[in-house]
Amino acid sequence: MDIARVFNNNLVLALDEDGREVILTGRGLGFQARPGQRIDPARVARVFVPADGRDPDHLAQLLSGIPPEHIQLVSDALAEVGLDKVGHNPSLVIALADHISFALRRLAIGMELDYPLQAEVQHLYTDEYEQAQALLAAINARAERQLPADEAVGLALHLVNAGFATGDLSYTYKMTGVIQQMVAVIGQTFALDVDSGSVSIGRFITHLRYLFVRIHQHRQLEESQTAIGTAIRNTYPEAAECARRLAELLEIRLGSPLTYDETSYLALHVARVVADASDPTSAS
Repeated sequence: MDIARVFNNNLVLALDEDGREVILTGRGLGFQARPGQRIDPARVARVFVPADGRDPDHLAQLLSGIPPEHIQLVSDALAEVGLDKVGHNPSLVIALADHISFALRRLAIGMELDYPLQAEVQHLYTDEYEQAQALLAAINARAERQLPADEAVGLALHLVNAGFATGDLSYTYKMTGVIQQMVAVIGQTFALDVDSGSVSIGRFITHLRYLFVRIHQHRQLEESQTAIGTAIRNTYPEAAECARRLAELLEIRLGSPLTYDETSYLALHVARVVADASDPTSAS
């Protein structure tokens, strides 16, 4: 590989054998290096391959501001807890490393940070929260200072954010609020006490998260009125009316109207939530 740009003593932008721009980290990798120089593979600690159209220069600039040991700390922890797949996402590794780096600096000066979304994250993103707890334990096993348990909330939000393919946590915060609002609307519409830990709510949240990704990527389901969509609405008219209200809410919050089929599948999940809340023994 050849160096394309040097960012600091430990980080360079390079061209691999296929001509792709990749980000390389390693102790002293950029020291006295110049563009065009060949790189000794033995000196490379980590290779980041930008994905989803991310600008390599921008990612490299973000990485250059994070201590290499913190990047390695996060990378090793991800591998230990079985998150190797997400560990290949450079944007996520950078976000996690930046988060941990800042958290360690806060800890060193005695600054405390409260996470007001802890209850919501635990209920809405159960899998990511459990992964974050394991990740935090692996990080603490390697770090000189022990981060508090509630840092798992911040890590979980970054793991959730990776699914939306966005580098900005504000979208994830917005989605968290929207999900809460939608669950509340279902409860109010049917005068039910909706259990946030129920199987049907778990399915509903999973459906919403993929829906948010489709909305974000402008890839909603069929625009036209399909037979299956009509069948769902005819079978569950009350749930369909609730789904219509939820679709209006999403359009207001996200600025994108739902297609006929998206609203119909939303109705199907509403019907499941209502059936579960009305008769918990029906959950499967």
